[in-house]
Amino acid sequence: MRPAILVLILACLLVAPVRSQESLGDSARRKSFDQLLDLYVRNGDVYYRALKSDRSKLDGYVNLLATAAVANAPRDEQIAFWLNAYNALVLRTVIDHYPIPARSAQYPARSIRQIPGAFERLTHRVAGRTLTLDQIEREVLPPFHDPRVFFALGRGAVGSGRLRSEAFLPSRLEEQLADVAAECVTRAQCLHLDREAGKLNASSIFSWRENDFTTAYAGAAPPAFASRSPIERAVIAFVMPKLLPTEKEILGANTFQFAYTPFDWTLNDLTGRGGR
Repeated sequence: MRPAILVLILACLLVAPVRSQESLGDSARRKSFDQLLDLYVRNGDVYYRALKSDRSKLDGYVNLLATAAVANAPRDEQIAFWLNAYNALVLRTVIDHYPIPARSAQYPARSIRQIPGAFERLTHRVAGRTLTLDQIEREVLPPFHDPRVFFALGRGAVGSGRLRSEAFLPSRLEEQLADVAAECVTRAQCLHLDREAGKLNASSIFSWRENDFTTAYAGAAPPAFASRSPIERAVIAFVMPKLLPTEKEILGANTFQFAYTPFDWTLNDLTGRGGR
């Protein structure tokens, strides 16, 4: 056997176990979070009081996020990691302050927005970086060029995308994000087509991430909507494949008015609504 080939074989044998250990570690982290979501999340809402009284698993997961190495991981693994990290950090932010006292009349009582600086000032250690929740959304996620991720963020609010009762997995990420997008047309907070008034109301999330959505979807809108603004075309392209035939017919007439639905910052809390 040639020396060069022997060296290559030995190198592979030495590296393979290390990669396997890293993969098992990532899988274990996700499994822990997956179990937590399955236990405490129902149809996008959370048993925050129960989660706070049994928070050790969430705290352990968040602590592991601090030193995770994902910068060189495959794309889907990175996306799944950051979505899970964001959602876990929102959960911990809420239970750290739960029950949330009212401080501002601008937001609903007990809203996560009643926590000072919940998104823009409170920092977290994730993958060796110190980041706010806003920085994860505005700086970390956009380079992946998949706006569906913005509806995968729980945000601790009724108006956000539906928090899933399972963790995001690299092996199922496309399927899970497709589900996230499909859910949009079934939730009035995301999309509401008022046939009688001739209005299409879309989530404010589209306006928050306007550049991301227009870049990804505006060009895919049918030619009939060419006179519409870029973000209107993007919303149409995003939701059109998932609409019912009658809804497609209404949009196809292209006479509707477009508006954003005010974001509902009501806490997605199941506590006190039965079940626990």
